Amino acid sequence: MSITNENSETALIVSEPTVTEFKSIIKDIANNANVLALKEHVQHVNNSRYSHCLSVAFHTYVICKKLKLDYISATRGAMLHDFYFYDWRNKHVEGQKKLHAFRHPRIALTNACDIFDLNEIEKDVILKHMWPLTIRLPKHKESYIVTFVDKYCATYEMFRFLKKNKHKNFHRHYGL
Repeated sequence: MSITNENSETALIVSEPTVTEFKSIIKDIANNANVLALKEHVQHVNNSRYSHCLSVAFHTYVICKKLKLDYISATRGAMLHDFYFYDWRNKHVEGQKKLHAFRHPRIALTNACDIFDLNEIEKDVILKHMWPLTIRLPKHKESYIVTFVDKYCATYEMFRFLKKNKHKNFHRHYGL
């Protein structure tokens, strides 16, 4: 993932994105038991939260690598951006659905910091991925990339569900 040049400075490898490199970047995160537990939580419609995070992380990796940004930090932060364990659709918990978009980034960051040693870009990615809904601007270009990729992936997941189910379960799923 990184190489050392003649002057012992660490530099990012500049090459084409590969699935092998992507997997090596997130290996410790993707294999963590707490992160694997996200497979049991639904994110958007019928995708697991783990699958959603994996998709956001992969697209982030490709884009950030092509743009010569810190693709390692961006990818790792993207893999943890929705690292929480409650069902935000639960109508029985007062305010959960209404406040979810504002509170889950901080919950995800707290959960991630309890397990992983995160750098500033990774923290900013997790905390700011809901911008512009959350007011504070991201500090890093990588955080903006994750913000837009997250919205793209969520939209894609919703349209894939709608196409597959031809709207039959949409109203029932969302209690409309």
